Amino acid sequence: MDVRFVYITAGSKHEAMTIARKLVSSRLASCANIVDPVHSLYWWNGKIQEHLEAIIIAKTRQDRVDDLIRGVKSMHSYDCPCIVTLPILEGHTPFLEWVARETDNALGQGDEG
Repeated sequence: MDVRFVYITAGSKHEAMTIARKLVSSRLASCANIVDPVHSLYWWNGKIQEHLEAIIIAKTRQDRVDDLIRGVKSMHSYDCPCIVTLPILEGHTPFLEWVARETDNALGQGDEG
């Protein structure tokens, strides 16, 4: 099982909730955590920007990542959203199995986790 965490920044909690809800309901992610607010500083258009953002951490399988990225980009308000994946090298096997199982399109309702 090849599980990934996908780290996504969003412009607001509302945007993060909208994106996360769509990812989970379409089974592109088994679940998503939202961290709000986060104070972000970054370079954009030649100067340092400073904003409050929200972070989404979505759990998925590697083979769902491309579709997840396309889905996020289609909903996101940013021109260049941060959407990066992190491989999970080890973990609690029942949790990793749950992530894999709940990101299967063929499934009906799943367990909470």
